[in-house]
Order: sequence, then structure tokens, then C-alpha cells
Amino acid sequence: MLSGKRPELRETTHWYFKLDKHEEWLREWIENGTLDGEQHHDPGTWKRHVTGQCLSWLDQGLQPRAITRDLDWGIPVPLPGAEGKVLYVWFDAPIGYISATRQWAADHGKSWEDYWMEGRGHDLELIHFIGKDNIVFHCIVFPAMLRAHGGFALPKNVPANQFLNFEGQKFSKSRGWGIEQHVYLREFQDFPNKEDALRYALIRNMPENRDSDFKWDEFVDFHDKELADNLGNFINRVVVLTNSYFEGEVPSTDISLGEALGPVTELANRMGEQVTAFTFKAAAQTLMEISSWGNVYLQESAPWALRKEDPRHPGIAECLYVALQAAALLSVTCAPFVPFTAERLRKLLQLPELRAGDGAAAMRTLEKGSPLLPAGHRIGKPEILFAKIQDRKDHSRLEIIERQKRKLAEILESEQSQDYPPIKPEIQFDDFNKLDLRVGRIT
Repeated sequence: MLSGKRPELRETTHWYFKLDKHEEWLREWIENGTLDGEQHHDPGTWKRHVTGQCLSWLDQGLQPRAITRDLDWGIPVPLPGAEGKVLYVWFDAPIGYISATRQWAADHGKSWEDYWMEGRGHDLELIHFIGKDNIVFHCIVFPAMLRAHGGFALPKNVPANQFLNFEGQKFSKSRGWGIEQHVYLREFQDFPNKEDALRYALIRNMPENRDSDFKWDEFVDFHDKELADNLGNFINRVVVLTNSYFEGEVPSTDISLGEALGPVTELANRMGEQVTAFTFKAAAQTLMEISSWGNVYLQESAPWALRKEDPRHPGIAECLYVALQAAALLSVTCAPFVPFTAERLRKLLQLPELRAGDGAAAMRTLEKGSPLLPAGHRIGKPEILFAKIQDRKDHSRLEIIERQKRKLAEILESEQSQDYPPIKPEIQFDDFNKLDLRVGRIT
């Protein structure tokens, strides 16, 4: 709020962080990944827009940055002669990462140094997941602060995302343009798998290298075409056929599992590499390739046709034995993307809850040619993992989506109906022709 008073000039003293003193090593660290003559990280794994923004700052030359402000709120500067001074938020906020870790460690009997300090006798990797507007602070300013103090680990990677828009416009809380998490959960309370549906759509639309746009129609497509028609469909077919043909027990067969599941393990390994490289959108697509393989495998094996030919045809047991192993693998690989569904799938397959390291263990098991679900293992009864939104018989889920779209339409209609000053009359071409436009060169 403006007071209307005349501004007055005052002399004041501020403390500065000499960021310019860190320019040389920062350039070497960001551009080549080297620190003190040793390879710290692979610069090729950093996103181009992250490295580009940092080098742009370095090319302009770093300048000392004030770390204090004259404010009556904030963290007081703990130095003599600094009364009335508080730490500027850009300096104070990243330190909060460390202090939050210290508090968590104190509450859980852990050592906070294991998560922040170098040389703690274990592999420590610090990763900053941020938006592109904070790249410089997390790649230049904060690392320089850590380095200036000494002893702290520097980030191995800063996989910053670009901006996510909403239905073609920037998110705006004041306009109501967007949807907050607690509002989504409340308004989608009757929507099954609402948490996983949104999580998956956001991952598939993640602005990893360029700005992206969340649209409700795409949300429906991701849910129905990928989660329901692909992943959910494969799981449902396997479980239904196993219950129908083998009373819910994993059949026995002599098929070579390692050879049969070769394409699946190859896809799972690729997905793991994509997650490690922070390309989550590509990893989610690879997850869908695994379940797509399962659907194609079922269709080509056609155990229902073999059963008509001979109820004891060995191909029936072979097909479902392999498909069940793929389903068990999916119960692990889908966890980062749809964790609630992964939990349901584990229960459906009568498998224990996932723990850290289960993914790597599952891959080792399959690569040895051993099953994740041994013959004789009993699974649960069929259940629909993802009920389609565009359902001819049940319009309840589609109506929830339509309400969200109507809400946005009402915002636009309300804004368009507001009274604004009249637009000036358009000029005619003859009026434009009266302009004298010239190009000159200043020497």
C-alpha cells in the first residue's frame, strides 16, 4: 500500500557474499564437471537449458551479492553491528535445506552429516529438483556458499523443469486458474485412483525440456488409453484367465523364462536408466511398452483359442505363466508412477508390500531365469484397476472432468463480461499510410 509520503535517502550498511571470487571454479565445474582437478559429475547428463542459463550468467561476470536487508521480519544477522539487519531470503532459504535435514536427523536418531558432508564413507549424491526460475540459485549461488564454507557436497545434478501451464494459460491463484492438490482430492473424491491418475498425467506431461500445458482432455486420454486400456487391461486379462483356467494358481510349465521374458527385462532395464537420468516422461512411456508387450503376447498366444482346441494344451500354461511374471514385474516397475495402483496390484497378485531394493532384486531374479511368481502360487480374484472415464454406461467420472472444464469456462466468461474502457476505433489503411517510417544508423 502506498503511503503518499516523499521517499527519503538513508545511508545503510550491508553484508555481501563475494560471488565473483568463485567464478573460475564454478565455470570449470558446470562446463566440464571437474572440481579440484577431479571429475565430479558428467556434464553431459545435465539438461541443456540448465547449463546454458548458468554459462550465460558466468559469461556476464559474477558480481558480489548482498545477503542482508533492512526489514523488521526475517532471520536476524548474528553479528555485532548488524542490529536491524536480517538475512535476505535467497541466502537464508537454501540453508534451510540443511537445517531441515538436521532436525529430521535429530528426530530419527540419524546423522545429518551423512546427507550433506563430503567424505562420510558412503556414496553421497545431492540432487536439486527445481523449476527453471531457480536454476542460478541452485547451480551457482548455493554451491558457491557450500564451497566457501567447505566440507559440504555439491550437487551432482540439477534436473530443473521448465514451466507447466494450465489449459493454455499460466496458473493464477487470484483468478482461480488452476487446481490445488487439496481441492483436487476433494472434488475428485468419487474418482477411483484419483491420486495415481493425476500423478501419471503430470509425469506424462512433465515440462522436462520445454514448457508444457496441462489439459483436462489429455488427462482423460492418459487415463483411458494408457492406464486403463493398456496397463489395466493387461493385468485384468491375465488375472481373469488365470482364475478361469487354473483356479487362480500359477500354472506349471517347462518354458525357458529368461528367453521368453527377454524383451520385458530389456525394457525394464531401459526404464531404470531413464529414471536414473531423470527423464521421467520417457520412463513412463517405457512402462507402457512393458504392458503393451504383455497385451501383444496374450493376443498372439491366444490361450482361449488353444483351450477350444485342447483344454490341456501346454501352450495355455506357458502363456499365462509368462504373462503372470510380466504382471509381477509391472507391480514393481509401476510403483514410481502409480504407487497406489502398485500397492493394489501387489495385493491382487498376493505379493508382499514393496521395500527398497525390490526392483533390483526382481530384475536379478528374472535375468537368472527364475520366476517372480512360482508355480502353485495363488493370486487374488479379478478387479478393475482403472475404470475408464469415457464409459458408455457410467458417466459419473466424465461428469467430474466436465465440471472442471465448466469452471474454467465460467472464469473466462466472467472476465470477458467485466467493464473495461472502450477500445479506440480502428484506423483505416489511409491513416496508417500517413506514417513516416525511416531507418537510420547512428555513427
